[in-house]
Amino acid sequence: MKKYITVDGNTATSNIAYLLSDMAIIYPITPSSPMAENIDSAQAKGKLNLFGKKVEVTEMQSEAGAAGALHGALSAGALATTFTSSQGLLLMIPNMYKIAGEHLPCVIHVAARTVATHALSIFGDHSDVYAVRQTGFGMIASSNPQECLDMALASHLITLEAKVPFVHFFDGFRTSHEIAKIEDIDPNLIASILPTKEILEFKNAGLNPMHPTQKGTAQNEDVFFQATEASNPYYLALPKIIKNNFAKIKKITGRDYKPFEYTGAQDAQFVIVCMGSACDTINETVKFLNANGIKIGAIKVRVYRPFMSQEFAKVLPATCSVISVLDRTKECGAVGEPLYTDVCTALFENNKQNIKVLGGRYGLSSKEFTPSHVFAVFQNMLAKNPKNHFTVGIDDDVTLTSLKISKHLNLIPDNCLSCKFYGLGSDGTVSANKSTIKIIGEQTNLDAQGYFVYDSKKSGSVTISHLRLGKSKITAPYLIDEPDFVACHNHTFLTKIDVLEGIKDGGAFLLNSPYTISEFETKLPDYVKATIAKKHLKFFNIDAQSISSKVGLNRRINLIMQTCFFALSNLLEQKKAIELIKEMAIKSYSSKGEKVLEANMKAIDETLGHLHQIPVPKHWAKINASFEPNSISSCDNCNADFYNNIISPIMSFKGNNIPVSRVNATGEVLTGTSKLEKRNIATMLPCWKSENCIQCNMCVLACPHAVIRPYLTKKGSHEGSDCTKLDALGVNGYNFTIQISPDDCTGCSVCANVCPAKNKALVMVDAEQIYDQEVKKYNSIKDVVNPATPFPLSSIKGSQFQTPLFEFSGACAGCGETPYIKLLTQICGENTIIANATGCSSIYGGSFPTCPYTKNKNGMGPAWANSLFEDNAEFGLGIFKARRHNRSELEDIINQIVTNRLASTKLITLLNKWLKQERKDNLLAKEIETLAKTEVASNPNLAPLVAFATNLVDTKTWIIGGDGWAYDIGFGGLDHVLSSGEPVKILVLDTEVYSNTGGQASKATPMGSVAKFATEGKTTQKKNLGAIAQNYPNCYVAQVSLGANMPATISAFIEANEHNGPAIIIAYCPCINHGTDMSHSMEQEKLAVETGYFNIYRFNPAKTPSMTIDAPPVTKPYSDFLNSQSRYFTLAKKNPQWATKLFQSAESYAKIRLQNLKLKATQ
Repeated sequence: MKKYITVDGNTATSNIAYLLSDMAIIYPITPSSPMAENIDSAQAKGKLNLFGKKVEVTEMQSEAGAAGALHGALSAGALATTFTSSQGLLLMIPNMYKIAGEHLPCVIHVAARTVATHALSIFGDHSDVYAVRQTGFGMIASSNPQECLDMALASHLITLEAKVPFVHFFDGFRTSHEIAKIEDIDPNLIASILPTKEILEFKNAGLNPMHPTQKGTAQNEDVFFQATEASNPYYLALPKIIKNNFAKIKKITGRDYKPFEYTGAQDAQFVIVCMGSACDTINETVKFLNANGIKIGAIKVRVYRPFMSQEFAKVLPATCSVISVLDRTKECGAVGEPLYTDVCTALFENNKQNIKVLGGRYGLSSKEFTPSHVFAVFQNMLAKNPKNHFTVGIDDDVTLTSLKISKHLNLIPDNCLSCKFYGLGSDGTVSANKSTIKIIGEQTNLDAQGYFVYDSKKSGSVTISHLRLGKSKITAPYLIDEPDFVACHNHTFLTKIDVLEGIKDGGAFLLNSPYTISEFETKLPDYVKATIAKKHLKFFNIDAQSISSKVGLNRRINLIMQTCFFALSNLLEQKKAIELIKEMAIKSYSSKGEKVLEANMKAIDETLGHLHQIPVPKHWAKINASFEPNSISSCDNCNADFYNNIISPIMSFKGNNIPVSRVNATGEVLTGTSKLEKRNIATMLPCWKSENCIQCNMCVLACPHAVIRPYLTKKGSHEGSDCTKLDALGVNGYNFTIQISPDDCTGCSVCANVCPAKNKALVMVDAEQIYDQEVKKYNSIKDVVNPATPFPLSSIKGSQFQTPLFEFSGACAGCGETPYIKLLTQICGENTIIANATGCSSIYGGSFPTCPYTKNKNGMGPAWANSLFEDNAEFGLGIFKARRHNRSELEDIINQIVTNRLASTKLITLLNKWLKQERKDNLLAKEIETLAKTEVASNPNLAPLVAFATNLVDTKTWIIGGDGWAYDIGFGGLDHVLSSGEPVKILVLDTEVYSNTGGQASKATPMGSVAKFATEGKTTQKKNLGAIAQNYPNCYVAQVSLGANMPATISAFIEANEHNGPAIIIAYCPCINHGTDMSHSMEQEKLAVETGYFNIYRFNPAKTPSMTIDAPPVTKPYSDFLNSQSRYFTLAKKNPQWATKLFQSAESYAKIRLQNLKLKATQ
């Protein structure tokens, strides 16, 4: 009997990899991480592979480390595998050559992803897999989750028999994260086709001292060439082995696979060649065109290496005259992209030079590829002078490579229900829709497909879920553009995004909003009202936020909206649907505690009584309005054209329409543009109760997004005329105001919770109540620049009157990292260059098109750059040394100008001031630069000075990254930089997990913590990075926790910045992956210190004594902290005895750490 499962491509792949592996060597990287997580989870649950054993899972410190361990495991006779993407795969290349050269059977499963060039992208194309095509690995491609299951199996079978390692790859996100209903394979059937003889031979050949051999020797020029050619028989045998194993899979599944698979007319003149998820789109389009009398065909490349040219020629129709080869990559400077050149070579070798071959690029970084694009490729082949080396899916108005899209094709069957859901990253929309797909896939006869689109704003991102549910098989790996049903889970999206774009006539629209029936007339944008009426939509509303608040779920509205969907879609009987939703909720939330589970159950029960169909007034049909993205005519310190042409379209999800001419090829962007986004996502806003305020500025320091600020306005001035004002304490002649930027607030409540006033000076209220007045207040005061105050920079008040040069980032609500970065920019921002490791801080700090790093009134601010994940310390050191070198060169230039009187008297006077140790005067530097640029037109001797003028400013290089970088993949570079003695500064944002990839364990993860890759609790202690750093001469080391000791944290940044040597600050950062309420992140930071979980100190080798412990004696039980986070208490609930053992060991280790600090403080 056939068994169906509803899974994504990653899960399908990892299910097979688990069954056929002894070991899994893992390291997280998006979008392949879920494969490793699934393996770790299965092992933790006691699942056995086909050899009757649990898979041994080993997490390494990097992909290079994983490849090395993989090579070692294979050499010793273990069936081992790994999973990776993008730069991770590239880091494995040296070992891949070794593994292939030694003919070790293994499979590397790759969720193919863009390789970072001018910018990082986590989305899918083939630039990574093409980069390893020369390593000697075989390469097999999957197009959809079903193929992921089958081709993962094929790859493992083939490699064992052929003794050639394989890369099994599929499109990152499009296939890796697409959820589909697929047919599973019985493990007993898999066992029946295993090559047992070859497995035993491999095991027997592993390195062992009973029959010792030597591998990996050094060969000279006399024999290396011959030994390389000796591998030829292995590769010559591959085609037959591949076909035989495809036949075995057909025998147990009925699914017939070939190295190249042709779809279309047998007498086709025009053929498209492609591989990956696009093949399903092409095949469906070909079938549609064939049905309309157009003779076209398509070849799916399933086996890319070896490229079997004779097999390719066999499937090509004899009538073919034109081929278009589509590559999902760009190989700059090459005669053509890789698949194109392979096809050209195959045709040449098979005497088919008469066929015209056109090459095209599509789908880079998951760019949409639809039937309309396929039709454009076909039309190009028909043209008298067709374009070669074309692009499709973009508007190339520079080199004119792009094909025109002249016809829209919708190939989705009428019996398929297409649904779109717009949600906020923290509201649970995506998880609810994944649950919905599983319910439909497993409880009905319908086919189901789900795909999820995200922007770069972390848990505050806009998410768009695309769900298709139909009676026939769904093969549509592209986004929905004509939905039957649209749900908007946050009403503020209506002014930012055209949520109803393309909705079908007579469709349904579900809105989550607090509006009453009478309010829709004034609250809904005109284009929404017009679309509802003109397209005869059934309009429904629910105030999900009020239900969520009532039952204690805070922001989570996922189950409420999911219940509404099932009620409106009629896919299941209502009572049955609610039962299934509750079953899924129990699976999801039972580990989070009885209180959370009960709240979710109440939310489900409350929902339908609050769901209302809204009558549509007839006059709405007469409204003449369409969606218009926001635009501006001017802005301070930024470029209005950049906003209108780039930022606004991207924020409105219209970025696909931006032409090539408007995009910078180097990836460089303006700073100070996040203030233009105005996302307006908060449902609750802090309201300032001035009568309770003690003017401490703690709320300002704690705010993760620099939304709340203190303003000092001159008494009697009109500045902030709409704001409430108090007499400024300690600043004579000024008024004091606390003001938020409501459009930039995430409503996290951190500011209100940290307020120390007896009667809170900040109270969270419904955003609708105060939004308009807060906008008015903010606009009246936002341009105020605070004067110098008598408060020292080392104080909370003094530091927070400084303008933050990091604002309005896309970090999670309540983020524990961003307050530290904001503080850094207040201490030394205008003189800072930041090297940022890839991770959370690079995503919320550097996601195109907006930049949260900004400028002060003088136009100065942090310069920021990201290289990679693993090399950030080295990257930062290179920046520092380049600046120092250039400054030395500048000094020579200035001395030459001054000595030889090569400039005006005024400029020479300024240059002399600069030389006389006034080099830290930024205004002097600006004045010199301005004057030199003025004089250079008539005095070419000043050209070198103008070129080097940016080095007039004295800068500090800060190297920023998370614990995954500092403790693991980048530790070697970090260690080298600290040992160099160079005065670079390092900020480690320690969340104790790989936050950006979803919460996998790192060496910063404490013992006993549950994390991905540590499902049963981490069994090793946290690395003591601070203690390691203290061993280097003249290295300043601080561990800080802002909520525990704000003044000490501020002092640490000042001291580190001024220290004449390397400095490292390790900052404790609560994270959503900890399973705690992020509105209390500051309290979590305080509790971590009070319980001895995290020690805070400053080690300054320039002072005696060198160690200062900034924490009071431990006053609370260690267990208080563990009980506050689900990453700990879930383990205690699941396995109390095991948890107690780990927790006690972790506590003992924490006490030893503190004792060692105290001992050092007395020395």
